[in-house]
Amino acid sequence: MPASAPSLSPEQLEELQSVLKDWLRLSGRTQADLRRALRAGSIRMPVLIDELHRTYSRQGAAGLAERLCDIEAQWLSEEPGEDADLSGDRGLLEDSMGQLDLLLQEIRGDNGP
Repeated sequence: MPASAPSLSPEQLEELQSVLKDWLRLSGRTQADLRRALRAGSIRMPVLIDELHRTYSRQGAAGLAERLCDIEAQWLSEEPGEDADLSGDRGLLEDSMGQLDLLLQEIRGDNGP
């Protein structure tokens, strides 16, 4: 009999939403950009979170992190190089990737006491 699908706790879902909002802001992207990347039905944050939660349920924390990193890589490859302001934001993008790493650690069970 297969094990039950992993699920994020309400606190983890809240943390995921917070990280997504920060990630979008720091990367200069919108919820519409994330909706397109996820191929979700709406730009509403609960719909986006549900889509990512389904990824987590199917593929676990590693699958969720891989999907978010793939989206980040896709966005980075789409950005035009002629905008000088973007070069100064490279550190912010690295910070957002660090936040994804922290989220992955938390999801993996680094819940603390």
